[in-house]
Amino acid sequence: MIPDAQPSRSILDASAPGPTLPEATSIGGYGIAIARALQSCGVDSNRVFRAAGIPLELANDPMTRLPATAITRLYRACVDATNNPYFGLIVAKFIQMPTLHALGYALAASSTLMDFCRRLERYFRLVSQVARISVSEADGKVYLRFEHLVDVSGETEDAFFGFLVLAMRRLYTTDFNPVRVEFHRPMPREGADPYEKLMRAPVSFSHPDGLLVFDQADLRQPLAGSCPELAQVNDNIAIDYLARLDRSDVITGVTKKLIDLLPDGECSRDKVASALGMSPSALQLKLSQHGTNFQQLLDDTRKELGCSYVQQPTRSVTEITFLLGFNDTSNFTRAFKRWTGMSPTAFRDRKYPEVSSKPKK
Repeated sequence: MIPDAQPSRSILDASAPGPTLPEATSIGGYGIAIARALQSCGVDSNRVFRAAGIPLELANDPMTRLPATAITRLYRACVDATNNPYFGLIVAKFIQMPTLHALGYALAASSTLMDFCRRLERYFRLVSQVARISVSEADGKVYLRFEHLVDVSGETEDAFFGFLVLAMRRLYTTDFNPVRVEFHRPMPREGADPYEKLMRAPVSFSHPDGLLVFDQADLRQPLAGSCPELAQVNDNIAIDYLARLDRSDVITGVTKKLIDLLPDGECSRDKVASALGMSPSALQLKLSQHGTNFQQLLDDTRKELGCSYVQQPTRSVTEITFLLGFNDTSNFTRAFKRWTGMSPTAFRDRKYPEVSSKPKK
């Protein structure tokens, strides 16, 4: 686990006039990608950042945040300085996996692009609070939807959509393309050609939400760089940071404590409540206000961890049993069948067919 971190730091905190409602923010490393995109255009990034009132000394640290309004102001200055209405698409090429900190490393280690999308859905708030991501499947398609929670610049949407498609191609195949892309932003006056060239798919604009649509078969293919152990480590780091970024987020706080306490086999509601500094009844009330309860979160956390651990061929079923706080393997196996419809061994053989060819002990 990472050591206790300081509260999140907005780079503009020093000039804040007084107490205000928290503003949606994005990870500080995003600013580094914007600066590099400026430099690639032959523009002095120091000058543009100063003009936007943003210091260039940004740390790639989830606790250092850029307010959404500051990013919008910065993009206006960038478009003016480069005279390029498609500057966000340039930034897309400079956002790298490490820009997203722990989430980026976990995405890079995902077993499939579907796993990639589900991970993005769970932990996107670590990168940005400006949108809510949801994943759904229907009629052989996967829908990655971005519901905007605050007003953001069109360049922000351009940069992130472009980054996602480019990242998926790096992880899977250069021939990979979405089925279609719907932007929340209006189409630039100059037209859609650069979007179609990057996405290699039909694009449209001015939709209620942003949307990337993919072929389901593509997203189910195994990725060469899959590393479930590395993905799990970084998932846990992302949860740690999310709990620190928003201490009022009781669901993330409970999930973090469950992950910490499960291997000890003593993961009761009372113990989790005590670890969070509240009474069991207060914890249950807070969870009910979010439409859930302790037992549901315990089951969900065990399921997610169990599916991740089973994908790690070096972990035995016995080890996984105790990591999840079960008393014996039969209890774990019954729970796993309830979650997935198959035994842990069958699930592992499906994910890793090379394992099933080995002699059974």
